[in-house]
Amino acid sequence: MSFGLTNAPAFFMHLMNKVFMDYLDTFVVIFIDDILVYSKSESEHEKHLRLVLQRLREHKLYAKLSKCEFWIDEVPFLGHVISKGGIAVDPGKVKDVLDWVVPQTVNEVRSFLCLAGYYRRFIENFSKIAKPLTSLLEKGVHFSWTDERQKAFEELKKRLTTAPVLTLPDQSKRFTVYCDASRDGLGCVLMQEGRVIAYASRQLRWHELNYPTHDLELAAVVHALKIWRHYLFGQRCDIYTDHKSLKYIFAQSELNMRQRRWLELVKDYDLEIHYHPGKANVVADALSRKSYVNMAVAFQMPRELCEEFEQLSLGFLHHTSSASFEEKPTLAAEIRQHQKDDKKLQEIRERLKIGKAPHFREDDQGTLWYKGRICVPDVKDLRKMILSECNARVFILFKLHYQSLA
Repeated sequence: MSFGLTNAPAFFMHLMNKVFMDYLDTFVVIFIDDILVYSKSESEHEKHLRLVLQRLREHKLYAKLSKCEFWIDEVPFLGHVISKGGIAVDPGKVKDVLDWVVPQTVNEVRSFLCLAGYYRRFIENFSKIAKPLTSLLEKGVHFSWTDERQKAFEELKKRLTTAPVLTLPDQSKRFTVYCDASRDGLGCVLMQEGRVIAYASRQLRWHELNYPTHDLELAAVVHALKIWRHYLFGQRCDIYTDHKSLKYIFAQSELNMRQRRWLELVKDYDLEIHYHPGKANVVADALSRKSYVNMAVAFQMPRELCEEFEQLSLGFLHHTSSASFEEKPTLAAEIRQHQKDDKKLQEIRERLKIGKAPHFREDDQGTLWYKGRICVPDVKDLRKMILSECNARVFILFKLHYQSLA
C-alpha cells in the first residue's frame, strides 16, 4: 500500500470501485466497506445479490454475515434512511440534535451547526434560519446568547423533526430547478415531476451585497449548478427564475466580466432557462425569503394537480409536444442488437459459454463486455452515431466515453 496506512480508506475505496465498476449506480452503491444493493423487484434483487456475492468471491473478498442485512424495505445509510418512498432523516441522528443542550461557547455552536447542516437539504430556508447562529462564528464577534439565537436554535431542531421525505432522483427523467435571490440570500430547489429531491440555500457574502439584481439572480443559478453538479452534469434540465432577462442571457452581447465567467460554467450544462413570474415561483422564493406556505405539504400533492398548477402559472415549455410520443431504442439497446448480428462477437459468445474467452463477460441484459468496457460491433453507422453523440455534448469526458469502447 502506497504512503502507508494513512491512505488505507482511499486505497480500499479505489479497490471496491474497481471490483464493482460495471455495477455501480446500476444496482450497487459503495462507501468504503458499506455495500448497498437495490432493486425494483424481489426476483431482480435475488439476481443482483448473486452477482454481488459472486463478484466478491472472484476477488477473494469476504463479508461478515453478522453485519449483513438481506431483503429489507428500508436501510440506514450514511445518516439517512433510504426506502422506496424516498430519503428521510435518520431518527437516531435527529435525537442527537434534539438532546443538544444550549451552546455555551463558539465551539459548541460550531459543532451544532455542523450536525444540523448535514441535513440542510431537508430544511427549507436553512441558511436564513441559522443566520443568527452563524454570525457567532465570525471573527471578533462577542459571544452572547440572545432570544433571537435561542429561537433559531429551537427552530432548527423543530424543522429536523418535521423534515419531509425527499424523493430519489431518476437519471432517466428530466430535472427541474427553481432559483431565486434576495438580499437575504440565495435559494434553489431541485425537483422531478413535482416532487422535491433537495433544498439548497446560502447567505450572501459581504461583497455580494453590492451585486445588482441581475447578477444576484444569475448567482442563484450558478449556485444550483455547482451544488447539484453530480445530478445535473450530463443531464437535460430546466431552470426557472423570476428574472425575465436571464432567459436571454445566451443571446446578450454586452456582459460584464463576472457574467462572462459564470456563463462559461453555465454552458457546460445541457439546460434551458425559463421565466417564471415571482408570484408563481413560490418554491425557491420561500428559500431566499420568509416562507408563507408549508412546502412539505405542497410537494405531496398528486402529480396531475401539480401539472395543472404549472399551466395556470404560465410555466410553459416551448417547442414540446404532448399529443404524440415516439418510442426509440436506447443506444445500449442498439449496441446489443448489433452485437447479436456480429459474427466475430457470436464466436466469442460461444467460447465464453465453455469458459475459453478470458476477460470477456455477458451481463444480465445480454451485453458483451471486455475488461469492463462494452464491445462495440464494427458497424460504421453505429460507431458514427456514438461519436456524433459524444461530439454534440461539450461536457462529454474522453475517459468516460471514448475509452469505454473496445
